[in-house]
Amino acid sequence: MSSGEDDLIARYFKPLATTPGAFGLTDDAAILQAGGDDVVVTVDAIVEGVHFLPDDPPDTVARKALRVNLSDLAAKGAEPAGFVLTLALRQVNETWLAPFARALGEDADQFGCPLLGGDTVSTPGPLMISVTAFGRVPRGRMVQRGSAKPDDVLVVSGTIGDAALGLAIRKGARGPLGADVEASALLVDRYRVPQPRVALARAIRDHASAAMDVSDGLMGDLSKLCRASGVSAVVEAAAIPLSEPAQSWLTADANVLERLVSGGDDYEILCAVPENRLADFELAARSTGVPVTVIGRFTAGEGPSRLFGAGGREIPLDRQSYSHF
Repeated sequence: MSSGEDDLIARYFKPLATTPGAFGLTDDAAILQAGGDDVVVTVDAIVEGVHFLPDDPPDTVARKALRVNLSDLAAKGAEPAGFVLTLALRQVNETWLAPFARALGEDADQFGCPLLGGDTVSTPGPLMISVTAFGRVPRGRMVQRGSAKPDDVLVVSGTIGDAALGLAIRKGARGPLGADVEASALLVDRYRVPQPRVALARAIRDHASAAMDVSDGLMGDLSKLCRASGVSAVVEAAAIPLSEPAQSWLTADANVLERLVSGGDDYEILCAVPENRLADFELAARSTGVPVTVIGRFTAGEGPSRLFGAGGREIPLDRQSYSHF
């Protein structure tokens, strides 16, 4: 006789387990074939009220849960290979689970990262989704965060700060955007549905000396990379790539700069690139359609990253990143 958990898995998640090594989710483990590559493993959990809001649509929650992990893999130069899912639910809600599973399956197909297995449990607390994702890199080629060198160029993908502003809007802020519904929707979508830079994985492993994704805030995550590498870094505020809505907000309110560079949830890639590899990196990135921008440089000496404005004036920050504790 099957249990309620068995029925839930069979109905919503077995259709996503399309790779042979998942055994149709009928076993307690799965097989991931490495094929001579190194297997890269990463795990991230998202929690209701912390990483997403209770009334966020279930399809966006599903996409965020998987994509934040794909972002980590991309920063390591890894190609997605599969994932396992832990889902902690207060109740079995069909109207929530159906779009959640559908979106998860669509993203698994889009990014070539099939479901391999997982666990479903009940919880009296907030909804929680934990994904452990696996990727492949050629042996010995994973890009670490601890290998940046002084004089490496500091490069970031995409745009910074959109998600932080999107969250502010979801919490009631409107700022200078006023009735610009389209601009506000763009920022909210960036908060709800990250765009993992999977297409950059090969360019990163071929040309970057160090990399990590930006999840907790540009300046704070850069400082983490600096600590791991035993270097420091300087960032030119004017060079940080911003979307049109974010730039409009900043133009109207200069104080929002700190939120842009410390708010987190960007899920862009931060790279240290040797200067003699920069042109090749930019060319490889251009071929993927992912924009990359030089925003500063790594320097000798240990210390947190520093942000500079016009005229070489350092911009002090009360905080550099989001922190859970």
